[in-house]
Amino acid sequence: MSVRRVGFCLSEKKRRRMNLDAFAAFCAGHGVEVVEIDLTRPLVHQGPFDIIVHKLSDVIVEAERDSQSQRVLADFQSYVSAHPATVLLDPLPAMTRLLDRFASYRIMSRLHDSLRDWCICSPPYLEIHSDSDLPSIQQALMTQGLSFPLICKTRVAHGSLSHEMSLIFGADGLADVRPPCVLQSFVSHGAVLHKVFVVGDQHFCVKRPSLKNFPSGPCDRKTIFFNSHQVSKPESNSHLTALDEQKPGLPPPSSEAVAALVRELRARLGMALFGVDVIVDVHTHTLTAIDINIFPGYEGVPQFFSSLLSHIQSVLDRQASAGPRGANPPESMQAAGGLSGGLSPAEVDL
Repeated sequence: MSVRRVGFCLSEKKRRRMNLDAFAAFCAGHGVEVVEIDLTRPLVHQGPFDIIVHKLSDVIVEAERDSQSQRVLADFQSYVSAHPATVLLDPLPAMTRLLDRFASYRIMSRLHDSLRDWCICSPPYLEIHSDSDLPSIQQALMTQGLSFPLICKTRVAHGSLSHEMSLIFGADGLADVRPPCVLQSFVSHGAVLHKVFVVGDQHFCVKRPSLKNFPSGPCDRKTIFFNSHQVSKPESNSHLTALDEQKPGLPPPSSEAVAALVRELRARLGMALFGVDVIVDVHTHTLTAIDINIFPGYEGVPQFFSSLLSHIQSVLDRQASAGPRGANPPESMQAAGGLSGGLSPAEVDL
């Protein structure tokens, strides 16, 4: 059997966090060659590739304003289009969509209808555009049923600024909003976050610390600014995660409900490598999805290497059994849309 070549296109930070060298050694023991792709060089001189695994978030976001990143992205897309036999994991349009919280929150807002039997939902949210003024924000909050406290997140779901968030407790705090961003009703969840990591048809649920409970309803408390990495990483130790009073722990998410959520998101996203952050409402015990993440870090998933290799092999096996592809590349390999103009609901659904 010929050696399969897997190209990896990752930022240096992602490469280190994933420990790509160790993964390459693991793959080599299973007849798979891992090749690191250098975007500063033509891909045609680095291939051929049976599959390309990538996280081009940096390039996609920077291409909005940087001509060099635009050229890099265009060259990458041209290579993939010219080599339809090369599988792209994951599709660029799907990844681009999740870099926009307006788009990913629209996806989550539809979960309740399709997963009603599992009592899965997402909190009400509001898109705040650059031209939004305070009176219109207050009116929209009432119209769309959001309640204080609110959590505020940047629109772009990538980069260090995307982890800078705030908790807003009343109308006066809305002056701290910096568009474009998303306001989402905060749901008390016992300071426990469940990160669901998806690798193809497998998924893993890892428990993490999270924000403590806050009373429902508006108050005059000052806005709290925080970095999500400081409250939800395994080693996090923040006063924001310490419960004011100890209560019996919440039941963990139902494994069947989590599996149903993953199936639904895989179908809607058309992706294999992603994560979804879920919490359990302290009042209703409802499983609540609050964020979707592109190719996350998979910290706490000991089976990640074997799961990723297994998925890569299964994708290539299916491709081989299906025979050669036609000359036209599939939709997943077409050019990705931009972030700047926003996405319509029609662009969000698959």
